[in-house]
Parts: sequence; structure tokens; C-alpha cells
Amino acid sequence: MRIAHLSPGTGDFYCGTCLRDRTLVRALRGRGHEVEIVPLYLPAYGEDGTPSDDGPIHLGAINLYLAQKLSACRYLPRAVTGRLDSPALLRWVARRFPATDPALLGEMTVAMLEGEEGRLAPAIEALAASLAAGPPFNVVLLSNALLAGVARRIAERTGAAVACTLQGENAFLDALPEPHRGLAWRTLAARARQVALFLAVSRHHAARMADRLGLPEARVAVVPNGIDVEDFSARAAGEAPSPPALGFLARLCAEKGLPLLVDAFLLLRERGRVPDLRLRAAGVLRAEDRVIVAALRRRLAAAGLAAATEFLPDVDPAAKRAFLASLSVLSVPASAEESFGLYLLEAMAAGVPVVQPRHAAFPEILAATGGGILCDPGDPRALAEAIEALLLDPPRARELGERGGRAVRERFTAQRMAREVEERLTEVVAARGRVDA
Repeated sequence: MRIAHLSPGTGDFYCGTCLRDRTLVRALRGRGHEVEIVPLYLPAYGEDGTPSDDGPIHLGAINLYLAQKLSACRYLPRAVTGRLDSPALLRWVARRFPATDPALLGEMTVAMLEGEEGRLAPAIEALAASLAAGPPFNVVLLSNALLAGVARRIAERTGAAVACTLQGENAFLDALPEPHRGLAWRTLAARARQVALFLAVSRHHAARMADRLGLPEARVAVVPNGIDVEDFSARAAGEAPSPPALGFLARLCAEKGLPLLVDAFLLLRERGRVPDLRLRAAGVLRAEDRVIVAALRRRLAAAGLAAATEFLPDVDPAAKRAFLASLSVLSVPASAEESFGLYLLEAMAAGVPVVQPRHAAFPEILAATGGGILCDPGDPRALAEAIEALLLDPPRARELGERGGRAVRERFTAQRMAREVEERLTEVVAARGRVDA
């Protein structure tokens, strides 16, 4: 198949969605498919901290902002819009403005979902025309449902089936300010009818989004995420970090539960049943999150634990592997309703057991892997007790880490994910052919 993968960029950092999408693209290419990444909004960044070279940016963030604000900017000549789509300029803007902050993106989100019926119609028409200009695609795959507004025009112009991954949309949409939150959900529900198939990354997220968008069961398939397991080495039998270390691997922000984990760590050190326990937190550090991290550092220093904690921002792949190898337990007690959590697969692939709150997709992932335990969400004492239970029982912690690692290598690989996506896309292409005939 020839597939166009529409992939929003972040401009100056990498994210879990970016990692998942690029892993899928590589694995589909490995299965013989011709997959073209179509970058949207901002340049993408690799996990190694370097910009990805995916070709021209479509729906560039600066041009979209101007078109959404000023009608005169909706028909600017290509000589002007091309300059505003410069990757260097877009990266500069992304570093200086919170380009992914839902509180600032209500109008833009609604305008994108309105598609050809909204203020961004000329930009969406240009995207559809670009996709139609080259060799025909069998499928255009949208990275997430926030792109559903482009589905109708792309299907009409290209003749391709339009499919869409479901991953993380609900947390973003629910964080929009009103009245944009309600309008965005209503507009997305209407636009979802124009997508041939949705591919949800977990059963939990499939059920949540199907309910909120009124999608029939046949329009939503579940394809759990996978990772390149060869990038992670399982811990040798009997090997355990010394001193013990509690880890966090996600964006260093409140939504991912970093303050809650610090609360639990302080409780554990106060109880003193796990001597010399350390806290190691790694992940992307955005400019808007620095205030939170600075406040947490001050709390830890006031408790005399500055030397027992490390914050490791923006680790590259090699540093991430070394980081995981140093952990006794990993926990990312996210308060947001996570649709998956790649960090869990990565930790388990490295032989590290996990402790997660009993909500969102976490119970589903731990039931499928057996690689950790659950606790009550939002409760630092419950989190501390669950972490302590594993730290005080090394044989059980080792068993969970090994079990999780086996499960990830057997059932959560990039190759399995790509095979299942391929099967679903083949079905939707065949169905579209029967309808067209």
C-alpha cells in the first residue's frame, strides 16, 4: 500500500505520540509499504534532540494562526506562506510560545475541526491538493482525531480511504476553555462520520472516544501500541540497582503526576523502611514546566533530599536506556486520562516493574503484561505504600519485571503493531473499493 501519514510536529521537543507514530511508520516500511510522512504545523523532533527532515511543512502554525485571525491572510501568495513555513522560523516560534497549550488553542482547534466549512478552508484545500498531486495514495492515516476536519476534502481530492488513530485527544479537548471545549467535541463528533476507520491504541480509549463521539463499534478497531524492543536490554537475573531508585519517565509536568510522585517519595523517605532510596526523574522539560520543577526541587532541598534526587531533562535514547537500567521501580502517576503510556512498555522491556494509578488505560496495560501493580489514583500515601511493597520484596519486584519484559517482547512489539494496522487498513481499502465499484 501507499500510505500518507499526517503527523503534527511539536517544534522543539519530542513526545510520546511522535515516538509511537514514527515507530509505526518505520515498521510499516519494513513490511514493504510505501509510507510518506506529511509533517503538519511545526517541525518534528527526534528522540535524539535533532529536527526530523520530513520535507515541507503543511498547515504551518504561523500561517494557520494568521489565517484564523485575519481573513486577508487566508489567500496569501505562496511566496509569502512559504517563507512563514520555514522550519527555522517555526522552531524559533515554538521555543518562545507554548504552541501546544490547550488554554491558548481553543479557537484554532475548532477552526481545524470545521475543515472546509471553516476559516481555514483555503489551507485545508491546499493540503488536499498537495496530496492529490503525486502518485495516488491508498490510505491517508491521521495521527489523531484532532485532524478529522481534513478528512472530507482529502478523501474527495485523493480518492484514498482516510483512517485515523485515536490517541490522547480527550485529555487535550477537555483542557480547552469553554465555549471552545463543548464546540470542539460537537464538531469532532460530526466530522468523525467522514473518517472510514478509527484505530484506538487501547480498549479503554476506544470505548471512551466511541461513547463521546457516538461511533458505532464497527468503526473503531483496537491496535495497542508497540515499541522497538531491541532498543531495550532486559535486566540480568538477580541484578538490582544499589542504592534503590524510584523512577519517573515522561514529560516533567503536573499532568503526568510528577508532584504526586515527589509527595510519595517524601513519605517513603520519612518512613525510612527503604534506606537510601533515590528519586530519578527523566523526560522532556518544556519552558512552561520549569516553574513546577523548580518548586519541587526546593521542596526536596528543604527536606534535606537534594542529593538523593536527580532531574534529567531531554534525555537521548542512549541516556534513557542507562536511566532505565538504574531503576528499581518506575511510576508515572498521571492525573490526565492517558490513552496508553509508552513509558510503561519501555520500563518493562528493561525489566523494571511499574506502579500505576488504577484509572485510564493503566489497568488494561498491566492486566495484559503482568508487569506491575495498581494503586488508588491521586493518593500519595496509597502510591507510597504500593511502591514500598515492591521495594521491600525484591523477589516479587524481579518477577514482575521479568514477566512484564516477556509480555512486551511477545505482544507489544512494533512489528505486531504494524501487522495489525496493515490488516485493518487493507480491510478499509478493500471496503472502499467495493463501495466505489
